[in-house]
Amino acid sequence: MDSFYAIKKLLPAFEQYYTIKNEDVTPPFCAEAEFRSHNEQYFLVRSAHIADIDSNEFVYFAAVDELNEAKLNELTSTAWERGLARVHPHEGHRNSDVTLIIMARHITSDTKIKIKKTKLYKSYKFSFHGWSNFKLAAADLEEFEKSPENPAKSSVFSNRHGKDFTKLIIKNLKNQF
Repeated sequence: MDSFYAIKKLLPAFEQYYTIKNEDVTPPFCAEAEFRSHNEQYFLVRSAHIADIDSNEFVYFAAVDELNEAKLNELTSTAWERGLARVHPHEGHRNSDVTLIIMARHITSDTKIKIKKTKLYKSYKFSFHGWSNFKLAAADLEEFEKSPENPAKSSVFSNRHGKDFTKLIIKNLKNQF
């Protein structure tokens, strides 16, 4: 399976909650998705306003032939920098997470370990103005094709925050085989 085709099949899973951008995406990414949520809390009536809560997520999609440590570092740092540039912390800001989803034809063994150990975090004004976490998930499409009936252990890798995306990737790619 081609990595661009895999991303094309994964994007509809994001359409319900995210705003997806396929065109005019700056390289090295082939698609972007954005989620914004604003909630307000009141005490009994609207005039007794307690708090505003803003939560955002910026997702970057990358398609590569071979994912090695140098390419992973490049994609990770680019996604993190671009995601943080879009964050506007303020008193009602809760979190703005940056997510990177990579579809690779092949992932090297050292890179698989590095993916699991990747951790990026930033707090704004000691978390009084929110925080940002980095979520990472990558699929080895070559390994996925070898065992499509049980792909979880051998083909999709993530850091601690990106585990939910692992399930999403498996569910959407499983239907393609």
